[in-house]
Order: sequence, then structure tokens, then C-alpha cells
Amino acid sequence: MGCMAPQAQPDIGILLALAFQEFVRELRAAMAGAGYDDVGRSGGFVFRALGEQPLTVTDLAARLAITKQGAAQIIEDMEAHGYVRRRPDPRDGRARLVELTERGEAALAFARRFHRRYEEQLAGTHGRAALAEMRAVLTGMATAETGGLYPQLRALYL
Repeated sequence: MGCMAPQAQPDIGILLALAFQEFVRELRAAMAGAGYDDVGRSGGFVFRALGEQPLTVTDLAARLAITKQGAAQIIEDMEAHGYVRRRPDPRDGRARLVELTERGEAALAFARRFHRRYEEQLAGTHGRAALAEMRAVLTGMATAETGGLYPQLRALYL
């Protein structure tokens, strides 16, 4: 039994992974250039979640579908870099809410502008129709199992 001939086109999964890696590389470079070089890998998800409203670490963990300990570690790191702060929850004296600081809000705003510019560049290069089709395909892939955005992504969709 010999080796199979190479495919004429790369696997779609490989292309998706490579495209995502390139997007993240460009985003991280832009963030670093703007003074946000200390944002961790999970920071973007946390920024979006807290951009909606302050949350407890437990609520954040549930929203991101990670453990409470994992969420606490991310928050500790982001707090050390000045992106978030904790304050007492006025509805529950035992709980503490995590909220974005001014630096955190500025980093989130910068990332959102980057996302818009990135999409505009894609539209300029490939056309708005191609971008709309790509969005439709990716949305279909992301919602195939649940009929809607996965719960952790739905919570972050702004």
C-alpha cells in the first residue's frame, strides 16, 4: 500500500486554523503597539464579558465555560496589569464584582476598532459579498450543533 497523493487543496480545518492564527497574531501585534502587550490569551473573552456588565468570578467562569479557579487566575493576572478591579456586590455582601478599569475599557475599545478595521480590509480585498458569505458559512459552522451561537459565545456576542 503506497502513500496517497497529496490533496489539490489544503483541508478546510487547516485553513481555518491558519487564518485564526494570523488574525490573532495581527491583533496581538496591534494591541502591543498600542501599549496592551500584557493582555493574556483569554483577555479578549473577559473584556467582552465584562464590557456588558460587571460579573462575579463565578458568573464569569460560567459564561466562559471554564472553572472558577481558571477564571480567578485570569482575573488576578488582569488585575495585576490594571485591566480589571474588584468591588463589593451591592446585592450580595459576600460576593465581589469584577469590572473593567479605564485601562480595560480602553483596551476593549481598541480591540473592537481593530476588529472593524480587519473586516473592512477583508471587504476591500475580497469584496463585501465574499465577506458576507464567509460570515454566513462561519456562523453556520459555529451554530451547527445548537441552532444558535454556543452559549459561551452567545454571552460574548455584542
